[in-house]
Amino acid sequence: MLITLLFVALLAFYVAWNLGANDVANAMGTSVGSKAVTLKQAIIIAGILEFTGAVLFGHEVTETLATKIANPALFAATPQIFVTGMVTVLISCGVWLQIATSRGLPVSSSHAVVGAIAGFSWVALGVGAIDWSSIGLISIGWVLTPLISGAIAALFYSQIKHWILDQPNQVVQLQEWIPWLSAALLGVFGVIVLPSLTQPLTNFVIELGFNIPAYDIPLLTGAIAAVGLTIISWRQLEKTGDNKELLSTSQSPIPNPVERLFARFQLLSACFVAFAHGSNDVGNAIAPLAAIVYINRTGSVPTDGITIPIWILILGGAGIVGGLAVWGKKVIATIGENIIALQPSSGFCAELATATTILIASRLGLPVSTSHALVGGVVGIGLVQNIKSIKFKTLQGIAAAWLITIPVSAILSAAIFSIARILFL
Repeated sequence: MLITLLFVALLAFYVAWNLGANDVANAMGTSVGSKAVTLKQAIIIAGILEFTGAVLFGHEVTETLATKIANPALFAATPQIFVTGMVTVLISCGVWLQIATSRGLPVSSSHAVVGAIAGFSWVALGVGAIDWSSIGLISIGWVLTPLISGAIAALFYSQIKHWILDQPNQVVQLQEWIPWLSAALLGVFGVIVLPSLTQPLTNFVIELGFNIPAYDIPLLTGAIAAVGLTIISWRQLEKTGDNKELLSTSQSPIPNPVERLFARFQLLSACFVAFAHGSNDVGNAIAPLAAIVYINRTGSVPTDGITIPIWILILGGAGIVGGLAVWGKKVIATIGENIIALQPSSGFCAELATATTILIASRLGLPVSTSHALVGGVVGIGLVQNIKSIKFKTLQGIAAAWLITIPVSAILSAAIFSIARILFL
């Protein structure tokens, strides 16, 4: 069993590696494309934040996926079949993500997991074991997510374009808009990140005897951060305004002071996305490993909440960082450069639209993909700028990869499980 655990741990690391190479482009692709950061800086920043998010807050999503990834009650009498199925899920997802990444195509690791589960469940227990309603919701998400994100990005960017970028004095206009931009940025991303970040402080305050509502500290933290960001941004803009001659001869890749400030906003939003992604999507790689470790320890299939050992979270975080550093360049280039040419202002709008879409979907309980939302946001901005600027050939390849993710991962999983059952069960 020790050899089996080592093999499964390597597989989980392999999936996390491919997940980092593919999905982390959602956080950093637009920032690199708009030249807000270099590729090297993006890899370092995303690596630190993805790892931190995965280790500190990855246990909740992993716990959910490990106990609800398939109906565990159906496997209660045959834990060995469940273990074999989880191994095939890891192999299928890892292989498909690697194929997509090698072609620079952003795909959804969550959808790959769903497809792989459907494939092995069908072979193991029959067609009735598949949750067709979940697959139906995901199919609806394919259509709705990019449309909603594109509409929101187009709305954000059209307003920024009208009120700031197209005005004769952009700096003065931006000064007036900075408080609203700060509130929008920290409002959207704060809802995603701050409740998790401030939970230990909230628990400590409650233990001291102060019975406060759960969202008071996140709201207070967000408000203070928004005021602080506004003041800092005003000062930065004043400095650039006082040094116009220096700026005109500067070697910076973003000489425009307005776009330079948007680059700072965009970098901050990318950091939030990277942290949130690490805490959420690491579960796709390590949940099967967590379930197998539980079965090895207890001899039974997990049917309720389980404790995730810290070494599993570290393994997943390390895999994500390694994959991003070694293989992440292609997908980052696709999202950041090969759909439309991005400026920091447009890249910021794409990320804000992505976060808003994911937030709305989460509140409605819809399973959606960050990849779909970001691509939709980038296209929405292209429609506002100039429809001819959109590289539709790139979009055709991305759409094809989206459509075949579930069927391909399902077929791979079904085939691998069938072979494994003949050889080992």
